[in-house]
Amino acid sequence: MSDSLSLQIQSAEAEWLSMWRQGPSRLRWARVPVQTDDTAPDFELQDSAGRSVRLRDVWPDGPVLLMFWRHYGCSCGADRARRLQAEFDDYRALGAQVLIVGQGGRAQPADYAARHQLPCPVLCDPVRSVYEAYDLLEGKPSQIVFDAPDEFLKIDAEAGGRLQQSRRGTSRAAVNSPWQLPGEFVIGTAGKVRLAHRYQHCEDWPNPLVLIAALKESVWAA
Repeated sequence: MSDSLSLQIQSAEAEWLSMWRQGPSRLRWARVPVQTDDTAPDFELQDSAGRSVRLRDVWPDGPVLLMFWRHYGCSCGADRARRLQAEFDDYRALGAQVLIVGQGGRAQPADYAARHQLPCPVLCDPVRSVYEAYDLLEGKPSQIVFDAPDEFLKIDAEAGGRLQQSRRGTSRAAVNSPWQLPGEFVIGTAGKVRLAHRYQHCEDWPNPLVLIAALKESVWAA
């Protein structure tokens, strides 16, 4: 493990434990969330290789499937990575560009993308400002750790510490925000949101046929 990755993981573990102890806070929208036919919030983020990517420069070249990931130790994210590998060629056949937005600094997603063979760029949103721009909420324990013992549902601080310790140094390390819910958005070539799928729990993957249909609509509406 490189020094930069090791330092980022240490910082991300500290963030996870602090946020675990605090519990989720963003559980409600303060305004109407971004929805179909709204202009997609623009942003500029660096990818894991340090290249700057601006969303408005991407969508004119084809519809965008914009995927917001949970933290890089989440088993749900690993499952989504496997699903994306199986689905990716279908999205590309429609001319779609796939972008992933993830938490953490550059070293974390670079390592994650290599381990899970992600077929598309991973953009870094360490303070989750783009997550918030797309109105992605945090989840309650019943949405995140619903299959865990009751001590996790109660957000027991000592249980959280033991969980993190048990996963340290593994592919399931407890890092970054434990409460952030993912989402997936289809954005057309005019920059309009064509589909907004916000996960209601951490395994709430969208049906790929729904994503494909939304991408087709984006092409036809262009």
